[in-house]
Amino acid sequence: MRVVSVIGARPQFIKAVVVSRALRAMPGLREVVIHTGQHYDDNMSRIFFEELEIPEPDYHLGIGGGTHGQNTGRMLEAIERVLLEEKPDWVLVYGDTDSTLAGALAAAKLHIPVAHVEAGLRSFNRRMPEEINRVLTDHISDLLFAPTETAVQNLLREGISPDRIHLVGDVMYDAALYYGEKAEKHSQILKRLGLVPKGYILATVHRAENTDDPNRLRVILEALAEVHREVPVVLPVHPRTRKRVEEFGLSGFLGYLLTIDPVGYLDMVMLEKNAWRIATDSGGVQKEAFFYKVPCVTLRKETEWVELVELGWNRLWLLEDPGALRGLLLDNWSRVSTDFPYGTGNASVKIGELLTGVRLLSKGA
Repeated sequence: MRVVSVIGARPQFIKAVVVSRALRAMPGLREVVIHTGQHYDDNMSRIFFEELEIPEPDYHLGIGGGTHGQNTGRMLEAIERVLLEEKPDWVLVYGDTDSTLAGALAAAKLHIPVAHVEAGLRSFNRRMPEEINRVLTDHISDLLFAPTETAVQNLLREGISPDRIHLVGDVMYDAALYYGEKAEKHSQILKRLGLVPKGYILATVHRAENTDDPNRLRVILEALAEVHREVPVVLPVHPRTRKRVEEFGLSGFLGYLLTIDPVGYLDMVMLEKNAWRIATDSGGVQKEAFFYKVPCVTLRKETEWVELVELGWNRLWLLEDPGALRGLLLDNWSRVSTDFPYGTGNASVKIGELLTGVRLLSKGA
């Protein structure tokens, strides 16, 4: 049996490593990895392959840096060529990026079954490119691996057949369990930056809705600068964000923050685990904050991870003013739930079992 996995962005590297480990333990299965190149600098891509011990991709397409349409079109063409050569039994895609949609479309047009890891997430905001990617991918996938019961219900409401939907848990939790301890042993990021555990706020900003709107980006940076006067704010600056900051004349705000270049996964885990609060527009960081029991403010008006809001660990920034964001970050966050909706840490093995029909887990696991 042959499975082609399509990845291209940081969150997908993290998910793919635990799933790849499970797939490669399946008898008679060969995995072929396509890296689209969507995240193309060393800190956003190469370092994750090294730290997470992801096998070197079989194909590196080197596609990135263009618009959504340019990226998706070029990836679709290049992935199709690989699929025609490899003739896989399944194409496995992750999440909601341009790489996800391109991989799913290429496979569907060639009548190759598609499996979607992290299916069923919905922000219900069709202005987000990620929302379009995830909805389209779900509707052309043959196996949908949902991380939560909420995701399952989203898919059922859209008329997707129940026999295509499988509640497996969250592969990000698998990764958090596996790499959390490793980060504690190997990362020196806190010492290097002079940070005290629970003595700083971690912020990440990269989504187009924040970075491409000059007023919204200004308000976010202004709020973080104000908070920094009371609690240090660490901001790893995404390449997209740095470009827009310079373009919009907002570089002065960065001088009031502790800005660093994008970091590797183990360093990011250490920054997340030891933060007092997290502010982010990243879906993955929202969940990692929850896994490490760090209160999180989402720099958006909606989130696909609605469970985090319901449990009290995540709050949405609804008002576009610095004072509202400052208040959310500095609040005492006393009302949070102990419920955990993301499975037991064996989602990747369940995915491998469903793809191959080989049973590895004990009944009830």
